[in-house]
Amino acid sequence: MSNVSILFGTESGNSEMVADDLADTLRHNGIDSQVSDMEDYNPADLARESTVVVITSTYGDGELPRTAITFYEALEREKPDLSGLRFAAFGLGDSTYSTFNQAIETVVACLTRLGASQLGATGYHDADSGLDASDVATDWLSTTFVTATA
Repeated sequence: MSNVSILFGTESGNSEMVADDLADTLRHNGIDSQVSDMEDYNPADLARESTVVVITSTYGDGELPRTAITFYEALEREKPDLSGLRFAAFGLGDSTYSTFNQAIETVVACLTRLGASQLGATGYHDADSGLDASDVATDWLSTTFVTATA
């Protein structure tokens, strides 16, 4: 694998910071990557991708963050064939809410419904843990994603 797109959806910028850190980790493993905000990424381009990492926080009562809404709605409306796409998923949330990491689960379900294959298990960060989101994501990427794509 030589190229991975990292797509993030965020409300406050935390998912973007994690995406940038994951891109650095991939580069350290010899994998080129591009980081894009979901609101700036054309969902039709997913059908031409081979591997993506999606990262999103959960906002409010389990909703997608602002920058992921248009992306998700376009996927639901256009229903592209994503049978050639492999993806990994990482969510940021807070376990004190009953909707802990619901947004990433929404994205995973959509991509899977459209035929994409998930690599490894979804990674989760819990803001209530006090752990740094990028540290948790980097550990997840190294043990789950890099191993699954090797």
